[in-house]
Amino acid sequence: MVGALAALTACSGGGGGDKTASSATPSATAASASSSGSSSGSGAVTGASGKLQGSWITTNGGKIVALVITGKKAGLFVTGRKAWCQGAAGQESGMQMIHLTCPDGNKDRVTGMVDSVDAKSMTVSWSGTTGKETYTKAEGGKLPSALPTKVKK
Repeated sequence: MVGALAALTACSGGGGGDKTASSATPSATAASASSSGSSSGSGAVTGASGKLQGSWITTNGGKIVALVITGKKAGLFVTGRKAWCQGAAGQESGMQMIHLTCPDGNKDRVTGMVDSVDAKSMTVSWSGTTGKETYTKAEGGKLPSALPTKVKK
């Protein structure tokens, strides 16, 4: 399992890899190209701040949760689930937001508001049943030395 997580955290580096791993992750090239564009209309996601960018890891209910943000793109993987959730991250109505869609219909993490973020940790309040989670940033393709667990509401 640690090898799989190392592969997940390495995804944000933009390097090569096998087609299976790269096809399941948000495209760094597409995200970079789309992050320079502008969005119009109220509530539109307009680019994630640099602080949100990267690979974030937490644990919840004995499962590892990996959240990867590149440009405006966001992807989420939970161990034990077969599908990646994908969506967008960025500024919306003055707040940092994450919106995800899961192909398996899971609604645990659909809309997340970033409560706080710094170089090492990020706290997100999810609108689904998950509630609030604190993530630790994975640097250089390595897992953090300590993984946070779900914060109670």
